[in-house]
Amino acid sequence: MKIVLLGKNGQVGWELQRALAPLGEVIALDRHGYDGLQGDMSQPEAVKQTILNIKPDVVVNASAYTAVDLAETEQDLAKQINFDAVQKVAEACAEVDALLVHYSTDYVFNGQGNTAFVESSQIDPVNIYGKTKAQGEQAIACSGCKYLIFRTSWVYAAKGKNFLKTMLNLAQQREELSIIHDQIGAPTSAELIADVTAQAIPQVIHEKTKVGIYHLVASGETSWFNYANYVFEQAKLAGIELVVKKVNPIPTEAYPTPAKRPHNSRLDNQKLQSTFQLKLPDWKFGVQRTLTELLNK
Repeated sequence: MKIVLLGKNGQVGWELQRALAPLGEVIALDRHGYDGLQGDMSQPEAVKQTILNIKPDVVVNASAYTAVDLAETEQDLAKQINFDAVQKVAEACAEVDALLVHYSTDYVFNGQGNTAFVESSQIDPVNIYGKTKAQGEQAIACSGCKYLIFRTSWVYAAKGKNFLKTMLNLAQQREELSIIHDQIGAPTSAELIADVTAQAIPQVIHEKTKVGIYHLVASGETSWFNYANYVFEQAKLAGIELVVKKVNPIPTEAYPTPAKRPHNSRLDNQKLQSTFQLKLPDWKFGVQRTLTELLNK
């Protein structure tokens, strides 16, 4: 099996290099490219031509514009990477009959209510980032290619910038922190996303009926506030000295951002678990593993 991986150096892309290796030849690309191969999603036509030239069996797109607040002002760039380039990748996959694996987000929903969104829930993004990701999903669905779209949320890893690492750093520098308590979701590790992807690809290759959209998130739910406190608790148990003494829960309104954030980021993962016969562990499991990796560096 020949696999093209786009976005090899992102949080998910980095883990995918490891997880996909046993499946076959992995041609991993980032925005720098090499040997005439282009993985820069700000150059949609060049990326499309790369896929047409390689003629892979699978394309895994872990590349995305993810700067949620910056997207409000960099709308053209966000659209170019999350929609235009995705459309070209999907067209190339349709041409060479490759399976496209793509990652989307809970931000395609409006974040209202307090029940988990299912795959068929109404798309209704509340910010530019969510809108461009929704457009990317629709482009794939309209392209005629075989696809797996995995919607995920609150992604973190030992590599890259994310909430877990930010909180850990701040807790070692500040005595008091204020953290949002009224946004609810499931912290999901890049490691889990990559491992599930590697499990799902061979199943879809053999059973084409399994194509479609799935919610790929860890099980359980928490708030940013409780998530941070769990990180602090586990760090202390590991013997890390934290200076933080007080952690204040605050509402979303007390921390205004350029992009509106959904209060409800819950995604129902039952369809994925039943279709692929996989168990998605509780969110705390992945957090513990990543903290162990970070703290043992």
